[in-house]
Amino acid sequence: MSIPAVRKAELIKQFARTEGDTGSPEVQVAILTERINNLTEHFKTNKKDNHSRRGLLTMVATRRKLLDYVKRKDESRYQVLIKELGIRR
Repeated sequence: MSIPAVRKAELIKQFARTEGDTGSPEVQVAILTERINNLTEHFKTNKKDNHSRRGLLTMVATRRKLLDYVKRKDESRYQVLIKELGIRR
């Protein structure tokens, strides 16, 4: 379940550290969080979709690694990011 280009552009604009920034960990985590939330809604109606569930677990692991990286580099950036995205940790 991909996200629309308009929503992706909004996320990039909101979480970018500089103008034109699309690859910073904050942007990547925001996009992954949006995709994870979409897939979670998908699984409420499609309980047996195990192929997509595997992709979801991969995305969650990738997001966790990126969050660990941000936390290791700058604790305050990490705290702001999880608060803005509503990620419990």
